[in-house]
Amino acid sequence: MLWQFIVGGIVCVLNIAIHALVMTTAVHVAHREGSKKRANPSLFLIVVMIPTVSILMITHALEVFVWSLVYTLVGAAPANTDMLYFAFVNYTTLGYGDVVPVADWRLLGPLTAMNGVLLFGWSTAVIFEVLRKALERTADAF
Repeated sequence: MLWQFIVGGIVCVLNIAIHALVMTTAVHVAHREGSKKRANPSLFLIVVMIPTVSILMITHALEVFVWSLVYTLVGAAPANTDMLYFAFVNYTTLGYGDVVPVADWRLLGPLTAMNGVLLFGWSTAVIFEVLRKALERTADAF
C-alpha cells in the first residue's frame, strides 16, 4: 500500500507542477492582454475565453496522459486495458463500469480522482479570474 501512495503522490505533484506552469502563464497572459482597451468587447471576450478554456482542456488531457503512462509502467489494470481510457475514467471521477484496477494498485484510482477534482477546481478558478479580468477591461464598452 505504501508504494501506491508514493507513486500516486509523485504523479500528483508532477501534475500539480504542470498545472501550475500552465495556470500561471494563462493568468499572466490574461492580465497582460486585459490591460489593453478593446474596441469590440464581445469579440474580445470570445478571443480570450476560447483559447483559455482550450489550453486548460489540453492541460488536463496531458495530465491524464501522465497518469496513463504510470498505470502502464506499474501494470495498474488487467492486460489489454486501454490505459488512457482507464486514466480518463479515474481522473474525471466517471467511475468504473468496465475496467477495474488490479488489487496491488487499486489506490491509484482514488488518488487519480482526487488529483483530477482538485485540478478541475483550480481550472475553474482560473477561468473565472480570466473572465473577471476580461470583463473588468470591457465594462465601459457595454
